[in-house]
Amino acid sequence: DWTLKDQVRRASISIMSNIAEGYGRKTDKEFIQFLYIAMGSIFELQSQIYMALDLSYMSKEEFKDIFTTSNEVAKLTGGFIKYLKKTKTTD
Repeated sequence: DWTLKDQVRRASISIMSNIAEGYGRKTDKEFIQFLYIAMGSIFELQSQIYMALDLSYMSKEEFKDIFTTSNEVAKLTGGFIKYLKKTKTTD
C-alpha cells in the first residue's frame, strides 16, 4: 500500500523536522511547541505501524522494533520537554 508507506515516511520525517525547526526558533517556548508537534508525529507513526501490522504489511518483529524505537524517542522527547519547562527562562 503506497499511501500507508508514504504516511509512515512523512510522519517519520515530521518528527525530526519539527525538532530541528523548533531548535531554530531560538526560544524555549517555541522549541517546546515544536517538540509537542514532534510528539504528535511519533504517535501518528505508531498508529500507522499498528495498521501496517493489522494488514500484514510487516512482521510482529518489525513492528516491535519500530514501536520500541519510537517509544524511546517519545520518552526522550517528553523528558526534554520537561527539562526545558523546568529550566525555561523568560523569552
